Amino acid sequence: MSKRKLLIQAVFEQAKKESGRDTKSGIASYLWTYFEEHLNYIISDKTFIRYYEAFLENDKEVNINPDRLDKLSQYVGYNSFKDFNYTFEKKIEKEGDSTTSVRFLLDGEEISVPEKIFQIIIKISNNSNFNVPDFVKKNGLGVIEFVFVVLLVTGGLVFSNKIDDKKGKENTFGIASFISPAKNYMYWNGDKFVETDSSYIGPEFEVVARNEHKIRHFKRITRKDTMNVENSIGKTWYSKVNGKVEFFTMDGTDPDNKKELKRATEYIIRKYSGERPELNKED
Repeated sequence: MSKRKLLIQAVFEQAKKESGRDTKSGIASYLWTYFEEHLNYIISDKTFIRYYEAFLENDKEVNINPDRLDKLSQYVGYNSFKDFNYTFEKKIEKEGDSTTSVRFLLDGEEISVPEKIFQIIIKISNNSNFNVPDFVKKNGLGVIEFVFVVLLVTGGLVFSNKIDDKKGKENTFGIASFISPAKNYMYWNGDKFVETDSSYIGPEFEVVARNEHKIRHFKRITRKDTMNVENSIGKTWYSKVNGKVEFFTMDGTDPDNKKELKRATEYIIRKYSGERPELNKED
């Protein structure tokens, strides 16, 4: 499977989860709107449909310019297409009632590691100077030994995060974050949504199902003094309770008071953010 096909597949899968739509035209329409509003980049719904039909329905390759590949990669959480391209494929496959394996495609060959080992998901970044299959073959290592050699080489070992303060900040121990438990939940720490691997972390936090879109894009703006009409109009939303206004980076509901957010107008931005000229008009 080509990396471009993998990318288009990842884009449509993520958009399907975020939008709740299940038709290619509905998902394509959502992507068109999202890219224009949030990434300031226009890809028409017809183009998304063309990509879907070519790559996913007809298994054909079509050209996509590098700038567009970067934007598509950013949408699914990578810095660029190059970053996406250097990430191994990961497959989760059931092998029995109690065993799951994580299967990696390494230089064209697959190896599998039981997920039951510390109940972790292993993610290794590609390195063109480190030929994995040859290294394993020449040194006679088994899969498990190979994994731990890689961890030693890359310094990639981190165990479960724990809550250590009232704001919900997480404390990690280890060297790097290549290994971590699957985090299927999230909670609001007052400023943003934070991933967690536990459905309960204390009565002060409401833990909900993980939403990648909110984790990446929904945040409270803590520095209102940096806001102005030029950088905020059309890109911010707000809630107002008892005369206090809080700004957010995405539409939705204020996690603290469950109040529906409103799109920030020029007047609201000028009155309650960094710009505060004399205004007599009521909001």
